[in-house]
Amino acid sequence: MEQAQDFLDESEAIYALVKDLSDQEMEQETGFKGWTINAIIRHLHIWNMAAYWSLTEPEKFHAFFKEAMTAMKENARKGQTSMRFFEADYLDNLSGADLVKTWRDFYQKMAPEFGAADPAMRVEWAGPSMSVRSSITARLMENWSHAQAIYDVLGLKRENADRIRNIVMIGLNTYGWTFKVNGEEAPQPVPYLKLTAPSGAVWDFGEEREEERIEGLAEEFCQVVTQTRNIADTNLKVTGPNATRWMAIAQCFAGGAETPPAPGTRSIKTG
Repeated sequence: MEQAQDFLDESEAIYALVKDLSDQEMEQETGFKGWTINAIIRHLHIWNMAAYWSLTEPEKFHAFFKEAMTAMKENARKGQTSMRFFEADYLDNLSGADLVKTWRDFYQKMAPEFGAADPAMRVEWAGPSMSVRSSITARLMENWSHAQAIYDVLGLKRENADRIRNIVMIGLNTYGWTFKVNGEEAPQPVPYLKLTAPSGAVWDFGEEREEERIEGLAEEFCQVVTQTRNIADTNLKVTGPNATRWMAIAQCFAGGAETPPAPGTRSIKTG
């Protein structure tokens, strides 16, 4: 399955980014809610494991998810950042080189299992069940989006690959979800997308229309729908009220409505 290989390739790109960082560098706070690089890698590893268990050991997934929800509610009651504290506790504060190795060993085992599975088979998750293909694609999206904060804090420009087409598709497919989670009716028509891939290829989606469209770099569209950039910090050309509202609140991930980062707050660190 192509998406499993894409997930593995993206994970390896992130590994190349962090593998030589010192323990001190792994404790740098990023622009994502003040999470350290350690916290981001823990987060990716924890939910990679959860996705793997949903495929291979559903009972273990259900037990893990129940434990996670209970712990996060208790942490929230104490006024702690519920998810980050749970993830650190669950991994006994694993950090630095040991964390990076553990995370990599696991995703290298995980990707072939997804690649060999029936793409249409249903697996459990936090909300409704999803297909195996959707599950590993969601992991690709999560890994790609959270890693952006690492590139930013290290002051590095990311070199993307055409596998981000998977994220473009998630962004487009969650057009209705974006409005629903914000308590709004999704306006029609869905805007036409004309995006330039990292390879230079042009990807277009939907019925071409002048009055509702989004044009520009595919990676910038992905940054907006994953909320790693404010639309104002991109060069996307947005035309029409539907497209404008979508890009202002776009959210391709599950959970409650999240406010996109303010303009200028999520960017590559310089100096």
